Amino acid sequence: MNKLIAIVNVIAWAGFWAFGYLALTAEGLTDTQLVVAAVLAFAGLVTGVVAYMKLVRVTEQSGYAKSSKQLDAAARERAQEEWGK
Repeated sequence: MNKLIAIVNVIAWAGFWAFGYLALTAEGLTDTQLVVAAVLAFAGLVTGVVAYMKLVRVTEQSGYAKSSKQLDAAARERAQEEWGK
């Protein structure tokens, strides 16, 4: 499953860059073609970000990557109280 998410991630980012480049630099395209390229680029962006975030979460849970050092709720509250002093 992780490999599938990684493949989707690569394809999504490739689509984002390819269609984004077309939408920004192509000359002689109709308005419809530009809108389609922009929509496909946006879909690639959203899919790429979601797939990347899933990959990050999976690698942190498996121990392959270091976990992000997020504070628990109590430590966050203490830090917020001390910040204003």
